[in-house]
Amino acid sequence: MPAEFTATAFLNGFLMSLVLIVAIGAQNAYVLRQGLRREHVGAVVLFCAAGDAVLIGAGVAGMAQALQGRPMLATALAGLGAAFLCAYGLRALWRSRQPGALQATAQGVSLSRAAVVAQAAGFTLLNPHVYLDTVLLVGSAGAQYAGLLKVWFVVGAAMASALWFTALGFGARLLAPVFARPRAWQMLDALIGGTMLVLAAMLARRALTGA
Repeated sequence: MPAEFTATAFLNGFLMSLVLIVAIGAQNAYVLRQGLRREHVGAVVLFCAAGDAVLIGAGVAGMAQALQGRPMLATALAGLGAAFLCAYGLRALWRSRQPGALQATAQGVSLSRAAVVAQAAGFTLLNPHVYLDTVLLVGSAGAQYAGLLKVWFVVGAAMASALWFTALGFGARLLAPVFARPRAWQMLDALIGGTMLVLAAMLARRALTGA
């Protein structure tokens, strides 16, 4: 298997996961809050990263099984994924015109590790967008690859998630002042929007050409 193929699969998985996970939301705010509190940060980061890895792997494996022998379904899902990424990218670009800010306070009653992980599970597993992003969108994109390329795609996607949560949790004291400024999110949303549109074009090409 040529090295450039594995690198492409890895990079596509990494970028797709990163642009979907780096957004203002309850899960990111919770990880940031725990980082500010310095309370069971490792457990929260590990749970969120592992949860994403499992959901992404399940999505790719499940989609691959569903798409086996069904080229029309594969094409349809790739097309839907491209359309969703395009819409998501345009939404991010629009959001960059009216930026928000990620706020998290360090106050509150200290909780046990079990309670903190349970809250992280709620923010992760009770959010319907996580299934749309990891299982359906990333899963359908990764299922387009053959053989071990699927594994490289999942590894790239999981690594992006792990790196983001690690940076957000353990670098909270440095990141909080940055992402509390709307201008920072404006620039980040613009970057996310552009990257999503590029990924949408690549996925659309795959849907049209089957390559």
